[in-house]
Amino acid sequence: MIIPLSLHDHEMVEQVWGLQHTAYRLEALAVGLTEYPPLPDTFESLRNSTERFYGYISDEEGDLMGAIATTSFIPGNLEITRLMVHSSYLRQGIGSSLLKYVISCHPEVETFGVTAGTLNIAAVSLYQEYGFMPYGTIMAAPGVELTRFQLKTN
Repeated sequence: MIIPLSLHDHEMVEQVWGLQHTAYRLEALAVGLTEYPPLPDTFESLRNSTERFYGYISDEEGDLMGAIATTSFIPGNLEITRLMVHSSYLRQGIGSSLLKYVISCHPEVETFGVTAGTLNIAAVSLYQEYGFMPYGTIMAAPGVELTRFQLKTN
């Protein structure tokens, strides 16, 4: 089940923080990093984030299996800032469900944007499956290229 997440709930903030760290390590491996800088988020910075978080919650125990976060800087545009799936639940359609949920919940959005590690085949394939098209690259660190994708809905 996918629901909006309240980051005022201390337990949920802890789950998002833990999920992000697990997913970040997987992303680093997917793009070929053996060492990676620490994530800057703290419980407090997550709690104060202006992003909107949605979570894929297990029906049985209420655990956070995956999450997606969005923000909007320009009317009509929505940026997907995070898409994370817990390592125990990879390849079960959770990332796809979260992406589909966000797209379907925002019919007013004309352009969705997202950035993914160019070498992260799973992420790149997911975005392309939903019609996101690459439109540029960014060097995040030596040897780490990110690809910008966008989905035009109109």
